Amino acid sequence: MTVESFSAEETFRYGQLLGEKVPAGSVICLDGDLGVGKTVFVKGVARGLGITEPVSSPTFTIVQEYREGRIPLYHFDVYRIDDPDEMYEIGYEEYFFGDGVCLVEWADRIRELIPAEATRVRIEKDLDKGLSYRRITIEFGGNSETSCD
Repeated sequence: MTVESFSAEETFRYGQLLGEKVPAGSVICLDGDLGVGKTVFVKGVARGLGITEPVSSPTFTIVQEYREGRIPLYHFDVYRIDDPDEMYEIGYEEYFFGDGVCLVEWADRIRELIPAEATRVRIEKDLDKGLSYRRITIEFGGNSETSCD
């Protein structure tokens, strides 16, 4: 599924729609260049899960936990991971195979650890369509019946 966003608010809203429907145990991989809106999308997912506390990218802590919503949210930013084995040190398996929702920014850096049934979200700019334009492509994983429609 591919949708077009013409503002940060629309990108947030697409994330929110996903968050309202995403089932527990989901892993969602977020890919796209720096500054493309991955964290804006994550903030929308958090709101869709019922999380109202501020959400920021866990660039230096690798994972940030949010537990106030209908399902716990675990937001990973693995940009600084040099070796996927570093993920074992933070106990990633408890998150990925637990009862929360995992959002993983820069997931390609740890691709061998990502479950096959993960949902993949790719956010891309197209400057020909404007500075705020984003193409958001969502490929739902094998165990998910979630849709943003």
